[in-house]
Amino acid sequence: MNVTVMPGSIAGSVSAIPSKSHLHRLLMYAALSDKETMLACAETGADDIRATADCLNALGAAVLRREDGFAVTPSSRQPQKAGEALFLPCMESGSTLRFLLPVACALGLRCVFQMKGRLSQRPMAPLDAQLERHGIRLWREGPDTLCCEGRLQPGEYHLPGDISSQYITGLLMALPLLDSPSRLTVTQPIESGPYIDMTLEAARAFGHTPAVTRTARDSRYDIQGTGVFTSPSRIAVEGDWSNAAFWLCAGAMPGGDIQVRGLEKDSTQGDKEVCGILARMGAGVDWQAGTLAVKEGRRHGTEIDLGSAPDLGPVLAAVAAAGTGTTVVRNAARLRLKESDRLLAIARTLNALGASVTETGDGLEIHGRPALAGGTVDACGDHRIAMMAAVASAACAGPVTITGAQAVNKSYPAFWKDLAALGKTVRVQER
Repeated sequence: MNVTVMPGSIAGSVSAIPSKSHLHRLLMYAALSDKETMLACAETGADDIRATADCLNALGAAVLRREDGFAVTPSSRQPQKAGEALFLPCMESGSTLRFLLPVACALGLRCVFQMKGRLSQRPMAPLDAQLERHGIRLWREGPDTLCCEGRLQPGEYHLPGDISSQYITGLLMALPLLDSPSRLTVTQPIESGPYIDMTLEAARAFGHTPAVTRTARDSRYDIQGTGVFTSPSRIAVEGDWSNAAFWLCAGAMPGGDIQVRGLEKDSTQGDKEVCGILARMGAGVDWQAGTLAVKEGRRHGTEIDLGSAPDLGPVLAAVAAAGTGTTVVRNAARLRLKESDRLLAIARTLNALGASVTETGDGLEIHGRPALAGGTVDACGDHRIAMMAAVASAACAGPVTITGAQAVNKSYPAFWKDLAALGKTVRVQER
């Protein structure tokens, strides 16, 4: 699918969609709990969420989409038949794979994880080594499958903190399912720490609170083996700061004036950092009775550390490209391991629209320009690159055509509809 976005500002009011990160976690805990749980949220047809729901259904849970959210009946955990393998369709969802692999191992299941896109190329080390050290056999039966068998054993687990926080979350979900205590030690520095905090918050909601000790050298999680989580019966899914950031950044672009409803000011989501960064760049940022408003600012150059919120990289780069001065983005090397090599994709996409962006060893150097030209760009199979290009169009003199625009379905299927509702002329061409 190709989408052409015509020049013009982005302004108006929009509701935040449900947090994909929060919903992944709640679905997992609900499927492993003692009774049915209702996860209250608005419509979400994101491919990643569908992948998690399909995999949990394959594990014996029942995840049912209803008008007001998801009703989750936990897995009955029937013994697996000898020689049987469960096929788990992870699609392109890193969260689905990295959360479910340790959980399946803790349940002693033989599983085949099926992957699409770049997911099979994204690293699993050193999580895989920790699983193998504790009783699990892992192997590949092709480039797009990962197989596991065995039963995970309790004990001492160690992970470096400067890798994906999804590995840590997966073990925090899995180790309580064992029959004896375990300890997970994560060495400093810890990147994407807010996502670990989100996992701990979800665990508390389902009756499990690991004992956490933090020192200058590491963080230690002492985890009791309870075997099952306790359902709160009903829990609300937060609004998504990660996807709302595209609208908030659109508010900082030329002519921008955006109000986003449904975000929690005190959320543990790391992407709420976008507020402070936009304010530092000169945008007007204001909370008004539960609604977050952002208005156009001067878009000064600044330094941005993405260690805690890497998903903000693309859209903040678009704001900086249409600003003044130089913006330096640091601590973003992990963006090369996403749905695309995001540092390369950001630079190529924005430069194709008339910006001046250079890749560095672990980030970007962006020289702001008062106006961009427009042009045709490829989404690179990456939802955040497609949405970044749409936001950049607010600073372009000509149209922006995005090929592969269906990439937004991974996290935000209604993005193009919402963009049109915010005043943009959006022309969709199905291929």
